[in-house]
Amino acid sequence: MLQGITWLGHASVRIEDAITIYIDPWKVKDPTLADLILVTHEHFDHLSVDDIAKLSGPNTVIVAPRGATAKLTGDVRTVAPGHRIAVAGIWVETVPAYNTNKPNHPKAAGHVGYIVELEERRIYHAGDTDLIPEMADIRCDVALLPVGGTYTMNAEEAAEALARIRPRVAIPVHWGEVVGSERDAKRFQSLAPKGVRVEILERA
Repeated sequence: MLQGITWLGHASVRIEDAITIYIDPWKVKDPTLADLILVTHEHFDHLSVDDIAKLSGPNTVIVAPRGATAKLTGDVRTVAPGHRIAVAGIWVETVPAYNTNKPNHPKAAGHVGYIVELEERRIYHAGDTDLIPEMADIRCDVALLPVGGTYTMNAEEAAEALARIRPRVAIPVHWGEVVGSERDAKRFQSLAPKGVRVEILERA
């Protein structure tokens, strides 16, 4: 389930399958040209114009919500929660990402998480979000969930999200820089519901 998935630190992930996909690339150390770049929202640790420029070639497609697209150039597609689009030869779904008990990511801002639909698996990157009711409707094989707290779910809330989503495998993200630590990732792992495997990836 995790083949081709690389955690690049914080909330940044690379997926290498039929195409090369980056989600929220930030401080990328070993840039490989992207076919598709997905941006969850416009905060500096998720939207890095410099990193996107390093990863972009003439055929790279960038997908982002309205608050981020104004800062981007190239083949940029604007999305909002609830969209399903065919892009770079695959299907991508957008899901809401917002805070319920803190002001940093209001629902009205239209921030998103993504479900990337590949040939044999669906990979969900939650973006910066709290535990939200919409998670009960998400179906995926792999879930990348924030666990750092402060601006997103903490480990306990992320474990509750797992109980709603029921992926086969989960990966903790949004820790190790800005907020959150390995302790949060391990706490999340220890609280995972039976039948859901949590893998803590080494930062590439």
